[in-house]
Amino acid sequence: MKRIIAKRTLKEFWEIHSDSEQYLKTWYDIAKNSDWKSPNDVKRFFANASILKNNRVVFNIKGNSYRLIVKFNYEKQWAFIRFISTHSDYDKIKADEI
Repeated sequence: MKRIIAKRTLKEFWEIHSDSEQYLKTWYDIAKNSDWKSPNDVKRFFANASILKNNRVVFNIKGNSYRLIVKFNYEKQWAFIRFISTHSDYDKIKADEI
């Protein structure tokens, strides 16, 4: 991905949930250096990711302790961080609309 918007969201999260920091940094580095053209490309690298409608993908962070939702624009190679939180907070939202 040429651009990931907004890393600050991840940083603010790991400042509160310090056990997620290394996992989120690893996800960021992988995503930043990827050339994903479709959800299938993402799924090949992150087998446990869930593909949603509207170009959203849910990533399980730290063994599914946390959920990260990212909206992709594969053509422009942009990734928009839409949500990061605990698994229980994830269950309270509409993941394909956030």
